[in-house]
Amino acid sequence: MLSQSMIKPTPKQLAYQSWEFGLFVHFGLRTFYEGYVDFDTREMSSPSVFNPVDLDCEQWIRTAKEAGMKYAVLTAKHHDGFSNWPSQYTSFSVAQSSWKEGKGDVVKEFIDACRKYDMKTGLYYSPFDGSAGVYQNAKAYDDYFVNQITELLGNYGDIDILWFDGCGSEDHEYDWVRIIREIRRLQPNISIFNMGDPDFRWVGNEDGIAPIPCWNVVDSTEFSILTEQKEALGEQLWLPAECDVQMRANWFYSDQDEHTVKTLDQLMGIYYYSVGRGANLLLNIGPDRQGLLPAKDTSQLQAMGAEIRRRFENPIATLEQCKHNQLEWVYEPAQPHLLDHIVIQEDLSLGEHVRSFQISVITEKTKRPIIVYEGQNIGHKAIIRIPSIKVQGITITVTNTVGIPAIHHISFYYVGG
Repeated sequence: MLSQSMIKPTPKQLAYQSWEFGLFVHFGLRTFYEGYVDFDTREMSSPSVFNPVDLDCEQWIRTAKEAGMKYAVLTAKHHDGFSNWPSQYTSFSVAQSSWKEGKGDVVKEFIDACRKYDMKTGLYYSPFDGSAGVYQNAKAYDDYFVNQITELLGNYGDIDILWFDGCGSEDHEYDWVRIIREIRRLQPNISIFNMGDPDFRWVGNEDGIAPIPCWNVVDSTEFSILTEQKEALGEQLWLPAECDVQMRANWFYSDQDEHTVKTLDQLMGIYYYSVGRGANLLLNIGPDRQGLLPAKDTSQLQAMGAEIRRRFENPIATLEQCKHNQLEWVYEPAQPHLLDHIVIQEDLSLGEHVRSFQISVITEKTKRPIIVYEGQNIGHKAIIRIPSIKVQGITITVTNTVGIPAIHHISFYYVGG
């Protein structure tokens, strides 16, 4: 079996990892059914109630852009089967709604907004479909699946991400060879999440938390919150992890859960546990029944973006101020200063090499080296937060590596309270 360090990412996987932070948008017919949950036994039988009179996808994407997000993923079709575009293959879509007299297209407005604000574009598509009468007929449903995917990937120009949710599909057999062949034909540069022929993977929970270590090379993936079963890949593959998490208790908008909007402290903690551990973070906000991101959610997202900038936009020093000697990078400031954060990034273009590293500081008074941190993977980004300490110098040492590591970014910060 190949060593992990010999397995390399594709250019589009490297690009995806550089995006780091994205907006998840759960929006559809369920937005208009208060209290409904995934796989609810109550039917949502009336698409006519879908009527977001003030729908403003530009507000969604502009807010995301201002918060520093680089990509956005919209639920084109969730588990209930309601299509946010006028699909000709179902009578359960925006075409049967009262919104714009059935002539609206949420997918188009979302994609247009992403392009206006230079945001990478993703579409979520649930393979499971609770409204498709042919779902239990595998061949007939494969036809339906391919037809709808052909609409989404053939009618709107370039799409960056196709996001497959495994929930509900645990015991269903799809003709993935056929489905993936059509996807790759229509969109050769698209990145697929989670199922079929994935380019990146689910982290395994909906809490926004990546494990330690969080390697980029894996031989199996977790594909659904409904089962702990893993899907074997047959070989080791480069599949970076993405952490998806909600801003509040529900994925879709609810009148009853505004009190669960996450605090800034919790959001920043999630950022450290995801982006800070080398994974991407996809943070969900459900637009309200007018078609707008709710005010409180928007405020928290903007505060999060501002806090990320406050902490990490202005480093005290960077890699350029470090001396490099084989497996050591040494920073010696002209004057002692307080330190509480270090950010390290490995150049992953030739694979992931670092298996463990440590950080030691030269103390202010006695000027002796003290180890203050020991870690495993660096990966795309490791954000190391330590209790504040005044330092005369800092040494980053790779203590275990497979091959020669390439560190392409180091930065030092004192963030304070």
